[in-house]
Amino acid sequence: MRIADVLRNKGSDVATVEPSATVAELIGVLATHNVGALPVVAEGKLIGIVSERDIVRRLHAGGAELLGAVVSDIMTAEVTTCGPGDDVADLAKVMTAGRFRHLPVVVDGELAGIVSIGDLVKARIDLLESEREQLQSYIAG
Repeated sequence: MRIADVLRNKGSDVATVEPSATVAELIGVLATHNVGALPVVAEGKLIGIVSERDIVRRLHAGGAELLGAVVSDIMTAEVTTCGPGDDVADLAKVMTAGRFRHLPVVVDGELAGIVSIGDLVKARIDLLESEREQLQSYIAG
């Protein structure tokens, strides 16, 4: 199963945030879209990613004044990305080893979607269920 299959089922709409947005604004976008991370995009290009975990760690370290800071101050600038042709099982291993839960999908340098570890787990379960049904059908004749 490939990332393109996951995006076909999930959709490719991606909420993003600009690096100049405040952390308070970032939190609002996360809550509005009910997501755990947002790609940071400037002039149409992916330049980072920021997650709830990033916010919590920075709040713990610096306190409530973080809410006035800008996203570029807390984002992860070195973003691991994937493409539509990448294998779901391989990427699940990468995400587990790297201890991150969100992976932007990039095509020709452009943000084309985002997948979470939950999306990948769901895709694997759906695939296994489909295979089980096919085997049952084959055995039943």
